[in-house]
Amino acid sequence: MAELMTAPERAKRGKIARQTLALEEHARVDGAAVDVLAVLRADDRGRIPELVPVRHGRMLASPFAYYRGSAAVMAADLAAVPSSGLRAQLCGDAHLSNFGVYSTPERRLVFDVNDFDETLPGPFEWDVKRLAASIALVGRANGHRRRERELAQLATVAMYRQSMRRFAKMGNLAVWYASLDVDRAMAELAPKITAADRRRTRARLDRARTRDNADALRKLTRTAGGHARFIHDPPLIVPLAELLTDVEATSVRATLLDILRAYRGTLVEDRRRLLDQFELVDIARKVVGVGSVGTRAWVLLFRGRDDNDALVLQAKEARSSVLEPYCGRSEYVNAGHRVVVGQRVMQAASDIFLGWERHPGIDAEVRDFYVRQLRDGKASADVEDMNTRRLEVYGELCAWTLARAHARSGDRFAIAAYLGKTDAFERAVSQFAEAYADRTESQYRALHDAAERGTVPAVTGI
Repeated sequence: MAELMTAPERAKRGKIARQTLALEEHARVDGAAVDVLAVLRADDRGRIPELVPVRHGRMLASPFAYYRGSAAVMAADLAAVPSSGLRAQLCGDAHLSNFGVYSTPERRLVFDVNDFDETLPGPFEWDVKRLAASIALVGRANGHRRRERELAQLATVAMYRQSMRRFAKMGNLAVWYASLDVDRAMAELAPKITAADRRRTRARLDRARTRDNADALRKLTRTAGGHARFIHDPPLIVPLAELLTDVEATSVRATLLDILRAYRGTLVEDRRRLLDQFELVDIARKVVGVGSVGTRAWVLLFRGRDDNDALVLQAKEARSSVLEPYCGRSEYVNAGHRVVVGQRVMQAASDIFLGWERHPGIDAEVRDFYVRQLRDGKASADVEDMNTRRLEVYGELCAWTLARAHARSGDRFAIAAYLGKTDAFERAVSQFAEAYADRTESQYRALHDAAERGTVPAVTGI
């Protein structure tokens, strides 16, 4: 093993980086905005053509919805300004709705980052800026005044800075084991929110605890011939047998079985043995998210002991990260492998069935996939219904989680030293957030106008 730098030596790197790029410089939104329509057209390449208008329609729901689907645009914008040079494993799409709760293998409900399609090592501040700008957009949508949004942004980024400094004082194992247990967090946050907000949050957490394979079975399947099969609800979910001809369906089923056999090899031995106790009984294509619409996502229904003992996995296409043109190509040849490694590095605990595979589809294009359970206590907050206090508290939860993820993968000593003891970083990022929200709203209008002209196909309401 190579000799490691000491903590003081690593902290010195952060102080040198601050001399190169002052904290106040993070307020900058430089240059002209990128051609949003050109970036989106490039991002649409390779997606399922009939679903591209659905993707655009979902992005047109609001400026924040557009923001959720335009990580590629922001990556280009962020690359136009100087960076700190201090890298960590990035989420790559760290907006408010990409955090949430899920069940760990030990059946604890934890709060964490929950989307990793764009994960890649890069400048740590890119995630922080994307999170802060999402607060600006959500706050505007919710009718919060500029000062109220600013307070939420400052509190969020301050939590990131202060948490990173605390992680820099902890041992390596303590950082790795750190997690945000939901029940403990609720007890600590109770004094900060109203009784009505506590009840609302508790109700949402109770619903999350019921979001398991049994819940997926109830909502996504019907009984046919005495057995559970996926429902037909186009274009959101379409069973394989109704999506393709018999010949094509047979080919896709064979392809997915090959994917599953190879995917099995990416699991540790005990999970392989568990997977082997289930039989694949049905397959459907599912539309997911906003930015992911049009990429290939299959849901796979497995039967265990009987039809009531179900497992629902999602095999989702993984493409190159939108960060790669600016942060360098991933070290992993398989994009699914990139996603899985990024998730395992950033999350406190990951799905027991998380794995990856590569295989050609019926169009002969080689595609990468990652596989995970469709639901396992997973739920995200309804951020577009948050009052100012809830938005501030939720932003702090996201910021602590992001700092923990970056501390696991990046040089926490250097990042903490770079951020320093003052509020200069949070003030700069808050200024950036509002300026970038202005740019996002302008980009949203450009997409809206293009859809009105018919130059961008869009189907709304799906």
